[in-house]
Amino acid sequence: MEGYCMIKVAFFDTKPYDKIYFDSLKEEYGIEIEYFESKLSPRTAVMAKGAKAVIAFVNDEVGKETISVLKENGVEIIAMRCAGYNNVDLAAAKDVMPVVRVPEYSPHAVAEHALALLLTLVRKTHKAYIRTRDFNFSLNGFVGFDLHGKTLGVIGTGKIGMAFIEICRGIGMNVIAYDPYPSQGFLEYVPLEELFARSDVISLHCPLTSETYHIINNYSLKMMKDKVFILNTSRGALIDSEALIDGIKSGKVGGAGLDVYEEESEFFYEDFSESILKDDVLSRLIMMPNVLITSHQAFLTHEALKRIAEITLGNIRDYFDGQPLDNEIVAKKKIII
Repeated sequence: MEGYCMIKVAFFDTKPYDKIYFDSLKEEYGIEIEYFESKLSPRTAVMAKGAKAVIAFVNDEVGKETISVLKENGVEIIAMRCAGYNNVDLAAAKDVMPVVRVPEYSPHAVAEHALALLLTLVRKTHKAYIRTRDFNFSLNGFVGFDLHGKTLGVIGTGKIGMAFIEICRGIGMNVIAYDPYPSQGFLEYVPLEELFARSDVISLHCPLTSETYHIINNYSLKMMKDKVFILNTSRGALIDSEALIDGIKSGKVGGAGLDVYEEESEFFYEDFSESILKDDVLSRLIMMPNVLITSHQAFLTHEALKRIAEITLGNIRDYFDGQPLDNEIVAKKKIII
């Protein structure tokens, strides 16, 4: 673009839908992109040689060694095309290169997906779809329950959490919430232990920090109602997967809707349909009839993908234009990988 110095960028863990939106906007921001299907790691970081910036994603390995290799090869900034950054070693990046992110893209996309998981589990529509394709129109085993009048406990009331609360209030659910930094507005905040005890449905919308790591565990599950439904569209390690399995087997957990998994980086976004899955915990969860797993797709809408591209490219442009980096990550809490 006239007036811009073209910036060469290395883009890792590329998927076809990424290219559509970044290619449509890159010229507007004066950016040239080289796409790599490989995830960013210490081994692949050398592929960024000649680029001034890298664009990485939530399952890339952005640790100390990766950052060092990027620096040696001339990279000046890491642009995460996501909100989460628990895979980034911020201490290693400090004073070496800035790390920027997309703090929000479409809170409605994630909130609506959380509702889709909940409604599917409660009304068993995923099983009905399979049954009717075999011309089996029996309703046996499909009895659900009304969400209207049930108590929803939301952990984390940022923009996604609040969007989910708004949706669930619209269908008549009673809402309670926990957040160490309560937002303004008419919302009943309660201690975490009370939220566990009162909720029929618990939905996680908080970041992964040292305080929230395995916030759902054997101890917290014991506080919950029998047959509680648990939703996670945030970060996989908010839930101790082994404890969740135990809770499902004992009947404490009535259903789990998971868009994330704590060991997902080796599996999500890839096709293993012709392979034997080597993660026994994930295999057990997938086989359970009251567990619904999607592969980190809650963000995946046209609106969100366009917004991600706009903010990511804007972050890079701001750095090279000497503008303030409004979306630079400044660690306030220890992040758990």
